[in-house]
Amino acid sequence: RNPRYDTLAVFGLRRPRHTAALIMPASYPNVQTEKAFQKQPTVFIAKKAPVGSGKKAKAKTNTRKSVRWYRNVGLGVRTPREAIDGDYVDKKCPFTGNVSIRGRILRGVVKSTKMKRTIVIRRDYLHFVSKYGRYEKRHRNLSAHVSPAIRTNVGDVVEVGECRPLSKTVRFNTLRVVKVAEGNKSFAKF
Repeated sequence: RNPRYDTLAVFGLRRPRHTAALIMPASYPNVQTEKAFQKQPTVFIAKKAPVGSGKKAKAKTNTRKSVRWYRNVGLGVRTPREAIDGDYVDKKCPFTGNVSIRGRILRGVVKSTKMKRTIVIRRDYLHFVSKYGRYEKRHRNLSAHVSPAIRTNVGDVVEVGECRPLSKTVRFNTLRVVKVAEGNKSFAKF
């Protein structure tokens, strides 16, 4: 290993020792689980420390609070604390990514959380059969993106908002957990 370069080579950044120290967020090594370098596109992470800082600046790089971009979605939805203080990077998150919520706001029961950052919710409704003058139960499944800031389990009642198409089947984004499930899978809505 060349002694002229320091540990920033892990991030794909190299600098000779005589230049100013780079200020990197302490949480960035925890986020790097993908092949591509994960960072928020609106935040510049290679901010330089004042020249002449020396070894003291290197010690402070890990303690410095990282800059994070987040926003208020609106529609009476509060931004989760995890979105403000967390270190995850998700471009499809309504709080920290490039997705706007517009259109329908729906509620449903979480049916599956097996996909990565995507949940399947079940929406039950009643359909009127005019021949018999009665109602029958029907349901629709709907895929929705879920941000790492929101913790969901099977059986929770969640609120989702419509957004642009995020994949082949996903057109909704999870905004909040309305009701946490009690016990086992509870699908009873009627």
